[in-house]
Amino acid sequence: MTAADPKIDPDLSFEDALSRLEGIVSRLESGQAPLEESISLYEEGARLKALCEARLKAAQLRVEQIVVGPDGKAAGAESAGFE
Repeated sequence: MTAADPKIDPDLSFEDALSRLEGIVSRLESGQAPLEESISLYEEGARLKALCEARLKAAQLRVEQIVVGPDGKAAGAESAGFE
């Protein structure tokens, strides 16, 4: 995947997407990228941010679906449809 590549692999893990996003932020903050590359990096960063936010929302929904038993302990989980 290059900075100019408009597609983000939908199977990219949250950790990998976040790592790539951190690298982009560092590159942009350094001021060393030429203008066109900076624009491409910014666009990719926006897509990675959206992917990370979607993954976090999905995880939050899954956590909210945990079924609590009568003893107050987690008794299982209901699928939130993200598997």
